[in-house]
Amino acid sequence: MTSPILKVEGLTVYQGNYLAVRDVSFELLSGTDTAIVGPNGAGKSTLVKAVLDLIPRSAGKIEIFGCPIVRLGHLRHLLGYMPQNFIFDRSFPICVSELVGLGWVIKGEKGKAQSLSGGFLRTELCKRGKRKNLFFSSLWRQDREKSAAVKEALRRTDAYHLRHQAIGTLSGGQLKRVLLAYCLVSPRRLLILDEAFAGVDVQGTADFYALLNELKREEGWTVLQVSHDIDMVSRHCDRVLCLNQTVVCTGKPEIALSPQNLLATYGPGFSRYQHHHN
Repeated sequence: MTSPILKVEGLTVYQGNYLAVRDVSFELLSGTDTAIVGPNGAGKSTLVKAVLDLIPRSAGKIEIFGCPIVRLGHLRHLLGYMPQNFIFDRSFPICVSELVGLGWVIKGEKGKAQSLSGGFLRTELCKRGKRKNLFFSSLWRQDREKSAAVKEALRRTDAYHLRHQAIGTLSGGQLKRVLLAYCLVSPRRLLILDEAFAGVDVQGTADFYALLNELKREEGWTVLQVSHDIDMVSRHCDRVLCLNQTVVCTGKPEIALSPQNLLATYGPGFSRYQHHHN
């Protein structure tokens, strides 16, 4: 049996004295696209942040790629994340290609990710002259590889024309595509999206979903996404996890998004949010 890409067991998270997530368990299998849906305040973003080890958990176990999240180490670069709100100083002088380049990872020996700093750099510079020449030749080659990877990631996300533009000048939809390019510039296995379509209009959301599905097929990504758009989820996702502090139900969209399950998740008065397409 194939091991899950992500395994969550008995996850409980408090925010102060407030119980935000209670005893949540689920698994993601390779190549699947799972959506987390639920009302505002249901703990969706809290769940995602706990899975990413960005906030502490009170109880539970989380494994990604078969490793406890706290010991993910060099495998962490195989994980991509797009937050709901990418908060930054819009006056900061960095262009699109530079931002995407920050997501590029050098592959060292045995497939481990390495950076051009610290012990790696010191070790290389301490070797004999011949090795130094090889090292600087390697730096030049890596720079070319990085430039090519950034160009290709921007091209595949239809954002190449933005490459010289300052990130502070981007629209919401443009920024989403650039952040997707950031995730694409190095190989990833798991992509986590927390309301990635927030602030994007109806057509922009539809276009982004189409692009995401295309890249998912090409890259073999496993996707976990938080969404409020029930219609888009039913169209594009393989599985749905209905959350209201705890798991109300999980399964294929046609089962999890039944009127009975939506009522149990959202409560009375819920109006199914749909986009209508021609």
